[in-house]
Amino acid sequence: MAKPRQAAWEFFGAELKRRRETSGFTQDELGRRVFVSGGYIGQFEQAIRKPQLDVAERIDEILQTDGFFARMCEKLINNPGYERYFAPVVELEAMAVAICDYEPMLVPGLLQTAEYARAVMLASNPLDSEESIETLVRARLDRAHILQNAPAPAYWMIMHETAIRIPVGGPEVMAAQLARVADFAGKGRLLVQVIPFAAGAVAAMEKPLRLMEFDDAPPTAYTEGLYTGHLLDDPAMVKRANRTYDLLRAVALSPETSLALIESAAEDWRQCANRT
Repeated sequence: MAKPRQAAWEFFGAELKRRRETSGFTQDELGRRVFVSGGYIGQFEQAIRKPQLDVAERIDEILQTDGFFARMCEKLINNPGYERYFAPVVELEAMAVAICDYEPMLVPGLLQTAEYARAVMLASNPLDSEESIETLVRARLDRAHILQNAPAPAYWMIMHETAIRIPVGGPEVMAAQLARVADFAGKGRLLVQVIPFAAGAVAAMEKPLRLMEFDDAPPTAYTEGLYTGHLLDDPAMVKRANRTYDLLRAVALSPETSLALIESAAEDWRQCANRT
């Protein structure tokens, strides 16, 4: 597998070439329109040169790509708002065809609302400036674009019941957050399961786990600890992580029962918010 940052450059370059040719431009023609040379465009397409935000913004304008290349620079190439150990995961998730997440304490980042994400960031960084917190929140919300793009990756999400009971941000924030999860699940945009308290101790219950699959690269697994993360691509380790995820699926409630529980919890939080 290519190194994650190089893989992001290659993805940027491949998309640039495809969309440029679809629009009927040569490298020289596009270069003139965005005030660089045709060779400069070629270096982007061959992943020789790191994509630059100002050029990407002009490319979006000429190719009418609705900010696609600018977002690529911001969230995959430059990675604002991401810890160094997590930045490669952000790069890879944009290229994944399937993602399986497990979260023991929180709603996974790809589904978080702005208010929920802000509460999480404030709890983790209580002394940071408002500007710093907003940078982190924007970075997290930007990642959600992959679930709205076409084609979106197949997304399977398992949460522990703890994640729907802890009042992150207060009742109103929790009600809106769980409603968002339920809306995505109800529209078939993700498959969600909840591990109930009654399941007792389960494998890897205390640590987040993510599995990612790709069209043209081996699968990966990612797990996280305190101020550190581990991206695994060794086949034996990825196979072991998949078995762990299978165990989590086995003890979780069915998708239908899980959705009903999430919707019920959202209503409980709404009623709680109305009483306050």
